[in-house]
Amino acid sequence: MKSDSYTPKPIDTSDVVLDKELYSLAEVLAKNVHEVWAQSRIKEGWTLGETRDDKRKKHPCLVHYEQLPEHEKDYDRNTAMSTLKLMIKLGYKITK
Repeated sequence: MKSDSYTPKPIDTSDVVLDKELYSLAEVLAKNVHEVWAQSRIKEGWTLGETRDDKRKKHPCLVHYEQLPEHEKDYDRNTAMSTLKLMIKLGYKITK
């Protein structure tokens, strides 16, 4: 299969508005997304590096979530928010 024939078609969640309470959940999810990613990288032999180096398995984001630059946190937050919106779009209720 040729990669140029692939056209991503995510479910449109642009009409979903999250309750304010879910924003704090999104931050917890974002932190966990980072923790899972970092754990996986470390198991694969990656270590902290000043810049990303795939050959040497170095990555500057192998730090606590709180130490990440905002643009990196935003990447994880977007993943969390997209997941929450999709769940609601699919009819799930998120309650505590």
